[in-house]
Amino acid sequence: MRSTSLAVIGAGPGGYVAALRAGILGIDTVLIEKDPYLGGTCLHRGCIPTKALLHTAELYDEIREAGDHGIRVGEAVLDMSGVHRRKQAIVDRLAGGIRFLMKKRKVTVLTGTGRFVDAHTIAVAGPDGEETLRAEKVIVATGSTPSDLPHVRADGDRIINSDHILGLEEVPRRLAVIGSGAVGSEFASIFASFGAEVHLIELLPRILPLEDAECSQALERAFRQRGITCYTGTEVTRVETGGAGVTLTMKRGDDETTLEVDRVLLAAGRRPVLDGLGADAIGLAMDGRFVRVDAYMQTSVPGVYAIGDVVRTPALAHVASKEGILAVDHLAGRPVQPIDYAKVPACTYTRPEVASVGLTEEAAREAGYDVRVGKFPFSAIGKAMILGDTTGFVKIVADARYDEVLGVHVVGPRATEMIAEAALGVHLETTVEELGRAVHAHPTLAEAMMEAAHGVYGEAIHA
Repeated sequence: MRSTSLAVIGAGPGGYVAALRAGILGIDTVLIEKDPYLGGTCLHRGCIPTKALLHTAELYDEIREAGDHGIRVGEAVLDMSGVHRRKQAIVDRLAGGIRFLMKKRKVTVLTGTGRFVDAHTIAVAGPDGEETLRAEKVIVATGSTPSDLPHVRADGDRIINSDHILGLEEVPRRLAVIGSGAVGSEFASIFASFGAEVHLIELLPRILPLEDAECSQALERAFRQRGITCYTGTEVTRVETGGAGVTLTMKRGDDETTLEVDRVLLAAGRRPVLDGLGADAIGLAMDGRFVRVDAYMQTSVPGVYAIGDVVRTPALAHVASKEGILAVDHLAGRPVQPIDYAKVPACTYTRPEVASVGLTEEAAREAGYDVRVGKFPFSAIGKAMILGDTTGFVKIVADARYDEVLGVHVVGPRATEMIAEAALGVHLETTVEELGRAVHAHPTLAEAMMEAAHGVYGEAIHA
């Protein structure tokens, strides 16, 4: 029987970061991963391949719009096999980098599926049989997988999920996307750029329903201008495959309509991967379908931690990574502070991009704050004009009493990069005055952040 100080089950952005952190701290660590590669969904079926496709889509759009910048080019032709080769090369390089770091940090990697025998004993079923591992501490980081709807299930052919769509050999002529969260909106953006007729369907009253309402509205306007049809407040009641396509029956209020497409993408959420883990065998307390943890990622079982998509926290790669570091530092006895999930940035890599951190205007008012709002459009920013992308704005939500920045919301070019300044500011409890006084270089997109801060008090310079 192999023994170790720490066993980490799952090598996604939570698990592999936890293992590396443990290696840095000199903790004897074994990382267990069912796939032959490291990185999990984020690297192989999520964040990285999706963003590679999004960059290709953005570049494809820019080439077709090159004439607006004084560049004459021939017809741009999308080569999906070349798109996939580039995407896979990026993924493979990053996966190789993680494998190298495991060796550097002296983390042992076992390929196989981990299952609790008891709280400190794990059976690892691998390609060469099963071995048993004894661990003083365990971190569960088994991640999540795409969810089906009760009445709509992915078949990998006509009805697909976010795993399947990454391998499409050709662009569907008509694509329906069910669910307009980050995943659904990003794929809608990608395939609209690739030339598909895209229909984005959302049960709630607006797309990107977790974002600030004005940001959601701005993205929907931009999508409609790009030819993406958005159905909000709309329920898909039936999906039928037949012939060469799919027929959707949709209901909005008392109105029922049908839509015929070539493929349907299910983007209606994800579910934790806990099957076969043996959670019942050790008596892990659950929070609905998630593992219950405290502020330090400890489960109800002493010595067992859980992080990432298996716990009820934002299902984001950067959250899982921070939770992994927190768990390792805690089990190592280092000084730690719980994660403030209200200050976690969220990014949607559509065209235009959407990014946010902190409270929305609606949430701030519901929390009882005396809210002041500053908003500044990219249409008045020189760098945005140079880029030829002036869609969107920066919006700052602030507390009038103490001048604290409560939230920042960005729609527009490079929003997902710009939000880093806001995330630091919200983390440090910065004030609007401090944000506005900070010198922002010219010409940059970030000037919109400074102008929005001035705008909280009606003093924006270029408004």
